[in-house]
Amino acid sequence: MADLDTKDRKDSSSDHIDQGPTHNDTVAPERHGFAKLYYHPLAQVIMLGFVLFMGPGMFNALNGLGAGGQVDSETSANANAAVYATFAFTAFFAGSINNKLGSRLTLFLGSLGYSLYIASYLVMEYHSNAGGFVIAAGVILGICAGLLWTAHGSLIMAYPTEQKKGWYISICWAIFNMGAVIGAATSLGQNINSTSNHVGAGTYIGFLVLTLIGSTLPLFMADPKKMYRVDGTRILIARNPTWKAEFFSIFLALWTDPWIALLLPMFWASNWFYTWQFNNYNAALFDIGGRSVNSFVYWLSQIVGSILIGLLLDTKGLKRRTRAFLGWGILLALVFIVHIWAYFYQRDYSRESVAAEGFQLINIHDSSYPAHIWLYIFCGLMDSMWQTAAYWMIGSMSNDPAKLAHFAGLYKSIQSAGGAVAWRLDALKTPYMNLFISTWVLLTVGLLFALPMLIVRVKEHTGLAEEIMVRMDEHGRVRDVAEVEEKQADAPTKGDQV
Repeated sequence: MADLDTKDRKDSSSDHIDQGPTHNDTVAPERHGFAKLYYHPLAQVIMLGFVLFMGPGMFNALNGLGAGGQVDSETSANANAAVYATFAFTAFFAGSINNKLGSRLTLFLGSLGYSLYIASYLVMEYHSNAGGFVIAAGVILGICAGLLWTAHGSLIMAYPTEQKKGWYISICWAIFNMGAVIGAATSLGQNINSTSNHVGAGTYIGFLVLTLIGSTLPLFMADPKKMYRVDGTRILIARNPTWKAEFFSIFLALWTDPWIALLLPMFWASNWFYTWQFNNYNAALFDIGGRSVNSFVYWLSQIVGSILIGLLLDTKGLKRRTRAFLGWGILLALVFIVHIWAYFYQRDYSRESVAAEGFQLINIHDSSYPAHIWLYIFCGLMDSMWQTAAYWMIGSMSNDPAKLAHFAGLYKSIQSAGGAVAWRLDALKTPYMNLFISTWVLLTVGLLFALPMLIVRVKEHTGLAEEIMVRMDEHGRVRDVAEVEEKQADAPTKGDQV
């Protein structure tokens, strides 16, 4: 880790294109041995990735099988609609909750809902009439997920220097998707030769154990107030002791940086496509063996996609704005490649044809299977690149964890609202082709709206003058830059607050 420190500090000082904020408030304390490793931002991001690995990763592995591993997709679709509906509501306010309770406690509370949700599918394995319990668990999970993902977004965009945001985001996303890969591999081993077309109790038990372990990890993470970036700049945490001031800060963040509104269509589309991919493609066309293999390669491709786009977005020698436009162009190309390809499959089947007696599900041994699985691989690449780029775009607007918590909450709120609508439309038996076309259109519109934001708002670095939340005092008053810099200069080196 010492070499990593040296390398990152050198990068930070020598890269004239992308210098971070110049407000170096206090000198980072000297740490040695385990403490130096433990308090390294990358080490904390890796720990954060494992929180996602064992919570949302297991959730994704289950959903990636299509219909939550069941035969009847209606219960799964309604449960997912419940998840995303409460997720959307909670996430909007979760930034304030995160800033008030702290990221570790918010992550811990958020991770608990995943165990309950997995347990509900285990109950349904033995009691087929337990669909109501699955949906109720989905409601609770949505509340918890809003907390977890908002806390994650705040930390993942605040811990790295501006030169390393793409890399840190991609590392965390890759570890997160390793959870889905391992979960899918477990399911694959158990179900590759199954003739029942749904997963067994052993799959749910394995997922449940992992989510329970994952819920304890946030308790072992470092307090963000004691963290410094690798260039020595402090992770500034605003102090807002009253809930009134904290909730006011939501609207202050949005009011003072309205360009975030241009990313809302991109946020809305970012979970919409799961419905078609998981239920209308994977669950509709493949037997359980094929679904398991597809799920495994889907999440594996996500790891590759997130790392590739992360490296691109941090490429040395290119200005930050240039990297932003390159990332945007790659996303646009992928959207059209995936959906033009998928259209030639979607036009040949419908809900009615899939439900008809004698419809032949695709098996991994069928001659048509390789082309179909390659499409699913590209779907995974598109998903991970979309999510990583979205976080990078938000992170390019600020380095303040309090403000980023609100932006992350907004992202997950709008994203989940879109997901809730898409899953509900699937539960209402909306034609496959309609959901497919809506997916294509929404992704394209999301990118078109994001382009003006990239043109106008993305700068080479973000300074203290643009960090409204850091400059807000405990009464909600926004202090001027000189006042904040003077207070930072007088702050003790190892103090917890600014």
